[in-house]
Amino acid sequence: MSDSPTLSFQGGTLVITHRPQSDPPGVPFQWIKGKWRCEAYHYPAIRHLEGRDVVPRWQPLDCVLDGSRQPHDYQQEAIGAWEQAGRRGSIVLPTGAGKTFVAIQAIHRANRSTLVVAPTIDLLHQWYARLGNALNTEIGVYYGGEKTVLPVTVTTYHSAGDLIALHGNEFKLLIFDEVHHLPAPSWGETALMSPSPFRLGLTATYPDAGEMGDGRWQIDELIGPIIYQKRVSDLVGQRLAEYRTERVRADLTEEERAQYEADFAIYAGFFRARRLRETHGAGWLRELTRLSAFEREARAALLARHRILRLLAGCEGKLSALEKLLRENIHEQILVFTETNDTVYEISRRHLIPALTHETKAAERKRLLEAFRDGHYPAIVTSKVLNEGVDVPEAKIAIVLGGTSSAREYIQRLGRVLRKTGSREAVLYEVIARDTVDEGRAQRRRPKAGTL
Repeated sequence: MSDSPTLSFQGGTLVITHRPQSDPPGVPFQWIKGKWRCEAYHYPAIRHLEGRDVVPRWQPLDCVLDGSRQPHDYQQEAIGAWEQAGRRGSIVLPTGAGKTFVAIQAIHRANRSTLVVAPTIDLLHQWYARLGNALNTEIGVYYGGEKTVLPVTVTTYHSAGDLIALHGNEFKLLIFDEVHHLPAPSWGETALMSPSPFRLGLTATYPDAGEMGDGRWQIDELIGPIIYQKRVSDLVGQRLAEYRTERVRADLTEEERAQYEADFAIYAGFFRARRLRETHGAGWLRELTRLSAFEREARAALLARHRILRLLAGCEGKLSALEKLLRENIHEQILVFTETNDTVYEISRRHLIPALTHETKAAERKRLLEAFRDGHYPAIVTSKVLNEGVDVPEAKIAIVLGGTSSAREYIQRLGRVLRKTGSREAVLYEVIARDTVDEGRAQRRRPKAGTL
């Protein structure tokens, strides 16, 4: 038996030992360094090859699931669809619709060791707490200086590659939270390295074909196709809060207008002369950045664009509108989103409300969010760190002073206030600088009809 062909797992690959080069096993194996090898994600398709299979080291969980919360109808449908698809594929649900709860149900039903991959350390800790409470078991954590691997383990996209290379064959179920991050070249490789036959992607904003082009990974190839989807409009009133959106327009001061017009002439002049949108489509900004490295005019245009966005992020008209909205909603808990950290800190100083940015340490961020949830702070101002995942169900007012033209960002920010709390209505205010590029950016980030 010791000389019979053996399939094993090594560092993110599958390796056949005791099989000569003259006896190829076929696609997808290649002869590399004296052995037949392929990426580990092929395991479900080739595990029935003749010979010994010593790849799987996953084990049953036999956890006692917390039964205090029952799944909604759509959550049961989602889990059923995933199981019917061979436990492979992505579930797309709006923020606030309980994607984490769906995943916990999937873990319990699969009853096999599981790795959850989250995009941030904040979300890692959130998963750690939710999984431990729901499954009544110890949860492993793998990132930075903390590396404990258990039958249910949580890691980050940054650390997943190292973990899977060492322990990938210990997990039968692989879950990617916020799976829209997976197409990035380095992240997609982590899915290639895993032999896990069961895979689940979770997101509120599945990327379109353009976001998975230009050398990026295809999620359906790594995880499986979308197997269940609900939009905000499907669940509003039942599982999500009723909501409305309002646009508030603000004027630039004379000085701001003069600065804006001067910079816009530089930026738009170059942009239009080079026809960047026509020649490079969605990649026009990347091309402008590339040209700025060696063309003086491109550099001037890029710097003018930066000045425009900085001006619009914190212009006096927007700050005055924010002050009015804070007064009008003084009895509500409010999330304020803007584009730059400078504006975050300016608003924090003006209104004496906590600021959350990527510079905020983890312990401080945890303390601020807990205090906000307990009602000790009426508002929090942030740039991007609350766009994804963090639970803030008490907030029912979001005020957006600036952001990208991304529909994903719009949906993420709206989702922060959509968690249902009684019959309370959620409101998202978009504050826009009149007669500026703000108008077009706000229009483009609104999801197309029927997609929200």
